Amino acid sequence: MKRKIALLAMAAMMVASLTACGSGGTSDGGSSSGSSSDVANADKPLVWFNRQPSNSSTGELDMTALNFNDDTYYVGFDANQGAELQGTMIRDYIEANIDTIDRNGDGVIGYVLAIGDIGHNDSIARTRGVRSALGTAVETDGTVNSDPIGTNTDGSATAVQDGTLEINGTTYTVRELASQEMKNSAGATWDAATAGNAIGTWSSSFGDQIDIVASNNDGMGMSMFNAWSKDEGVPTFGYDANADAVAAIAEGYGGTISQHADVQAYLTLRVLRNALDGVDIDTGIGTEDEAGNVLSDDVYVYNADERSYYALNVAVTAENYTDFTDSTKTYEPVSNQLDESTSPKKSVWLNIYNASDNFLSSTYQPLLQKYDDLLNLDVEYIGGDGQTESNITNRLGNPSQYDAFAINMVKTDNAASYTSILSQ
Repeated sequence: MKRKIALLAMAAMMVASLTACGSGGTSDGGSSSGSSSDVANADKPLVWFNRQPSNSSTGELDMTALNFNDDTYYVGFDANQGAELQGTMIRDYIEANIDTIDRNGDGVIGYVLAIGDIGHNDSIARTRGVRSALGTAVETDGTVNSDPIGTNTDGSATAVQDGTLEINGTTYTVRELASQEMKNSAGATWDAATAGNAIGTWSSSFGDQIDIVASNNDGMGMSMFNAWSKDEGVPTFGYDANADAVAAIAEGYGGTISQHADVQAYLTLRVLRNALDGVDIDTGIGTEDEAGNVLSDDVYVYNADERSYYALNVAVTAENYTDFTDSTKTYEPVSNQLDESTSPKKSVWLNIYNASDNFLSSTYQPLLQKYDDLLNLDVEYIGGDGQTESNITNRLGNPSQYDAFAINMVKTDNAASYTSILSQ
């Protein structure tokens, strides 16, 4: 009997020992290094960034993806505010330079437009922003048509209309001469090389009618600037405030929009850090943390219904571009190191949808790499091909080894490609 009791006691001790070994996590659900085995992947913090889960046809947000778990958020920028700002920047430039901008003197201010991705909410917003500001917008079912028009030198396209600007007592016609989605033969969108080829075609067909070049981003804008408009003295406007585009303003690039990538990159990792630490999500964002990090409400907004943080945009022009020459500098108010004793090392899986994307690879990722040190996060960076989700998801084979995830989709419709893996 005594022997039986002793054996039972030994068995109980072994079970207790094994249980303790298997739970190496802290009270916040993580571990001091690497991922905790007692947290289901579906319950780990998740941030969608740069590409908001949404229907690419209607723009309707994918609230299932945005509510994947209690620690799921989106980080991006206010696309509509930035789009309106870009359009206004172009219109202001035309008005300020009306004496020289009409290159062939025909009274028509002609522009061409490089569209990044017809199914991307940000691209749609920017196309609408330019058309609305210049008076060329046509509404369809209550929203501005964002379709590419091909060529429209005679003003007969139905997706746009001729606009008018009255400047110094003279009325000028504004016409979208051409626009297309910059998608390459392999399927990658926002393609700079395609934009460079497009401006070559457009300029050979109706070059002296082109007074303005507009682009949904700087990658495509700079490709067109370098291929043609720089030599022709045609102002080119982009979006993203990439370092090369900001520098090119001194050489005639018309302007760009800073989407506060420094603030976005911080928010992308800060939201994960807060969730991992089990503190209020506003810590170090709207509420100052112990290190002194805090953001003012003039650089971001939070929409609770959409579970989304949006950085606010700033126009970068000849008047202020010298303030934006270093696009990879962290935002000073949130550049203070966290104490590793209260915010221990955690492991994050993060992907960039297209390793060749200029903004993401040359601006966003370098900023993330600076903030990951400040926030004590060990981030594994995955670069995609810009074409297929599987090129990225195939490299998420063991999500259990990570504490949190930051995801940048190829297509905004495809959130389930990732959440299905985390739900297994």
